[in-house]
Amino acid sequence: MNNIDIAKTYITAVQTGDQATLGRIISPDVVWHQPGNHQFSGTHRGMAVVGPMLGKMMAVSNGTFTISRADHYMANGDWVVITLEFAGEANGITLKQPGVDLIRIEGGKIVEVRLFSSDQNQEDVFWGR
Repeated sequence: MNNIDIAKTYITAVQTGDQATLGRIISPDVVWHQPGNHQFSGTHRGMAVVGPMLGKMMAVSNGTFTISRADHYMANGDWVVITLEFAGEANGITLKQPGVDLIRIEGGKIVEVRLFSSDQNQEDVFWGR
């Protein structure tokens, strides 16, 4: 699989909740950069930390958080950028906004994830500070 295919597999697995595929394509040593100023913000290292964090995010949104659209996949070496839209409901807020996921792939595994939001303040309130 090339890096674009890995990125597409990742997005589909996130959209469908396919934990087995995510476990296969995300490195156990992944570095995850969650933007903003909310309870999940910061740099998280390793799936032992990232996995439970993602589970808690799903709990906060009552399972509604999703990548509702992934439009463009662009690769530059080990990096793939994905333009997308994410949505969900939490803390009285209906969230639906464009964003970008930037992922670094080495040896067929996602080793780094950087997320970007078009309205970070709204996302901060959505997740809770």
